[in-house]
Amino acid sequence: MKYIIKIGLGLFSLIAITLFMMNGTMQSSSNAQVSNKRVPTSDTEVKLSYAPVVREAAPAVVNIYTKRVVRTRTSPFLNDPFFSRFFGGSSAPRERIERSLGSGVIVREEGVVITNHHVIDGADEITVALSDRREFEAEVILMDESTDLAVLRIEPSGEPLTILEFSNSDDVEVGDLVLAIGNPFGVGQSVTSGIVSALARTQVGDDAYQFFIQTDAAVNPGNSGGALVGMDGKLVGINTSIYSRSGGSNGIGFAIPVKMVDFVLNAALNDGEIIRPWFGATGQAVSSEIAESLGFDRPGGVLVDNVYPDSPADRGGLEPGDVILSIDGEEIFDTQGLRYFIGLGRIGGETVLEVLKGDDSRTLTIELEAAPEDPPRNITTLDGDHIFENVEVGNLSPAFSSELGINLFEKGVIILDIPRSSPVRRLNVLRPGDIFDRIDNEDIDTVEGLEDALDDAESDISFAVRRNGRLIECQARGRNSYSCR
Repeated sequence: MKYIIKIGLGLFSLIAITLFMMNGTMQSSSNAQVSNKRVPTSDTEVKLSYAPVVREAAPAVVNIYTKRVVRTRTSPFLNDPFFSRFFGGSSAPRERIERSLGSGVIVREEGVVITNHHVIDGADEITVALSDRREFEAEVILMDESTDLAVLRIEPSGEPLTILEFSNSDDVEVGDLVLAIGNPFGVGQSVTSGIVSALARTQVGDDAYQFFIQTDAAVNPGNSGGALVGMDGKLVGINTSIYSRSGGSNGIGFAIPVKMVDFVLNAALNDGEIIRPWFGATGQAVSSEIAESLGFDRPGGVLVDNVYPDSPADRGGLEPGDVILSIDGEEIFDTQGLRYFIGLGRIGGETVLEVLKGDDSRTLTIELEAAPEDPPRNITTLDGDHIFENVEVGNLSPAFSSELGINLFEKGVIILDIPRSSPVRRLNVLRPGDIFDRIDNEDIDTVEGLEDALDDAESDISFAVRRNGRLIECQARGRNSYSCR
């Protein structure tokens, strides 16, 4: 009897276990429809690694070493026979070598390398070290400070170089796994992993075309110019900066999207220079307050406040008060995004804007063209017996203003440089970037007009300049005295 009971209990347990497993299988099948996530089922899957991606991408990432000779000023006392005994003896300028490091990415088999502008800025010598330890001197093909990108060329011998293909930046999403490859702190090539934390980050640095990919992959000094790589082994962006008070990785790094990298690369290899399209309008981001006043349910877009006469924007039908919602299907949230997408356009091409005019949504087609240089910049060093002697000036135009990064609606004569030999430098009156407004009540529109006004002026003259929207009026008495208000 006990034996029969044991059999019955065993059979009951077997049935229960079978039902439990069936239920688990059904539940597992249901969950599989919701998510593809699962527990590894083999030793191979347990050993999943980024190594295959790194093996494919790392040989295309290089180390960049730069050298710059800096001449230091010596003490003025060295020119005096008495004081020179106490301050050394030689008055010759002293030289010291400044070295810096960064990273780069090989993008063409013949030896074309992309890096950051700030990595090589001011360098007298640039050395590119490959992952196999071969080193080559590099020449600069193109430098673009506004995007913080530079294109270099090396002359390798032997086998073709490994390159990184560009990903489709439109496919990059927040949450994608990425690897940052570079040379942090000069310790040698290193790889860190993370995810794409955010896209379209603006208000990050000083670059004119701010539109960064944010990542939490550890990025440190020396990583600049290195690769941000997706899981397909393709280039997602060029690491450019970190957000940290200490200067080290703090979980926030930024990369220049591959779309902008491709734009700069094509310009370097085809024309050798970057000529960006001229839009001809300015505006401001639609804030919560502006959105409420316009009757929007949320902030977004750029409110146009000024349109340059006969500019592409003007001819395309854009008007002050319009709200730009998107460019070529890309949503716009601020002026940096507007500048970025216009800057990616091609001279002679078109861009399509979705615009809100009052309560009506319209589509405008803008024909892109280069900014006009009218009047010609006419860069001139002023001469004559007056306070502005040796000051370098030039005529403003849409093209020159865009190049200088100032408001395209500014007109007149801008001060470009004030050398130490100029009297106005010693008096600390003016600054580069100031714009002449008038001389002795005579309005100044061109360099030629400025020279004529100075030729007719007495030793005591009044003048006014515009600085950041503020008018500064001064009275100069000869070459050595002035007062301003």
